[in-house]
Amino acid sequence: MPTYLCGTLMLVLPSALHPIRQEIFAGFLTLIFLVTFILPAINIFIFKIFGTIQSFTMEERRDRVVPFIFITVLYLLMTYFFHTNFRIGIQESLLKLLLIVDVLVITSTVITFFYRISIHSISICGLLGILIPLNKISEDNQLLYPTIACIVIAGMVMSSRLQLQAHTQREVLLGATIGYAAAYFSMLFLF
Repeated sequence: MPTYLCGTLMLVLPSALHPIRQEIFAGFLTLIFLVTFILPAINIFIFKIFGTIQSFTMEERRDRVVPFIFITVLYLLMTYFFHTNFRIGIQESLLKLLLIVDVLVITSTVITFFYRISIHSISICGLLGILIPLNKISEDNQLLYPTIACIVIAGMVMSSRLQLQAHTQREVLLGATIGYAAAYFSMLFLF
């Protein structure tokens, strides 16, 4: 989700990623992709090899706890890295967006301790919860079409989770509701 968010903002609303300069967007997006997708994927593979999880699909709630804690720590370290090494303060939009992503990851992890939920739904609807308020503060409806595309993609993602029988309807809808609410109210609070 952070890669989609940053990629969309780079193309449509680059000012939202201030203070990252446009000439380093490619490197920045690569770093975000490595930290938020590649590293967690490699670690899930390692967890499988060492028997921490039974399968890559992590069908059992207990299989999700350790990987989710690790991913949460990884995301928090990434935010801290950007804050300290790039001197990005809380007044900067980029740090606010990273903090909202952290809220989504922490929320997902905490819920996982008690209930199995669709993380795909939390993620894609969390992206919607960020884009919809950004539409109000962007000029000339720059984010309108990306937001519409995100709504369509959210429907496809949630439908696929149901079609694959990876989650129940309740798990998908609860994930969507929590993801959207967490991101939306974080946006209202931080922006």
